[in-house]
Amino acid sequence: MPRFDVTIPGELNLDLILYGLPEQLIPERELLADRMMLTVGGSSAIVAHNLAALGSSVGFQSRVGEDPFGQLALQRLQQSSVDISRVRAVPGPTTTGLTIYLQHDGWRNALTYMGTISELAWQDLDLDYLADSRHLHLSSYFLQLGIQSHVPELFETMKSRGLTISMDTNDDPADQWESGFRDVLRYVDVFLPNEREACKAANTDDLEEAVQKLSRLVPLLVVKMGSKGALAQRGSERLLSPSRNVVAVDAVGAGDSFDAGFLHQFVRGADLEKCLASGNRAGALSVTRPGGTEAFRDVTFREEFLRQHA
Repeated sequence: MPRFDVTIPGELNLDLILYGLPEQLIPERELLADRMMLTVGGSSAIVAHNLAALGSSVGFQSRVGEDPFGQLALQRLQQSSVDISRVRAVPGPTTTGLTIYLQHDGWRNALTYMGTISELAWQDLDLDYLADSRHLHLSSYFLQLGIQSHVPELFETMKSRGLTISMDTNDDPADQWESGFRDVLRYVDVFLPNEREACKAANTDDLEEAVQKLSRLVPLLVVKMGSKGALAQRGSERLLSPSRNVVAVDAVGAGDSFDAGFLHQFVRGADLEKCLASGNRAGALSVTRPGGTEAFRDVTFREEFLRQHA
């Protein structure tokens, strides 16, 4: 039997979320937030953390700096039972990445210091470690600059070792949507974009056209639609799954949490309806607390929420 349910190579950083700031940021003024949260960030790390919190065994590979942010990020993953034995703490001037979210009512600004986020290198990857799993997941394709050109090789190796593969590109900060990601989709079993990302990936403004295009490239397309739930297209089969009605604090990490919930059931061979419901439930849990992992860290709250929304 494989050691892990899911292995994930990718970025690990922290998110600093500030609430209560004015929408217009006036130059040369000291603007006061009324709340803040410092939490685990990075799509790859959020998926890993929340998968492990749900009960999947997860192996994670990444780079962080030898600094307090890196140590805190590693501590949070370890507390969730993610295996971090292959995460490298690298000395030098480049420190652990940080994203600052300025959270407003229904929208946010995101400011990112890349740091070690894009520095995970092909030479860092232990392919035997990653292959000792049932499934490989890749997030933040456009941020993985150190391994991006090797992703086809990575996926081909994992497929040859019997793993299934999922990918969530997340956003392209350059808004170019190139870098060869369409070529790697031929290795992907589950593609997990949100509505905007699906349209960008398919080079269209029409979601239905995007679904038709992308579903011809991958066996299973799952599109996250926020309050409208999620859509899955597998060949000619389509399934819609409604969202859960909760009071949302913020949506940071909600899509990554959906990925975690979906994959938690997918690797266990659950049917598509159950996978989608699990994804929507995990996404809804995520938005009830600040950041992408805080709701999953509170064991009592998490278990009660999942029981109520079973």
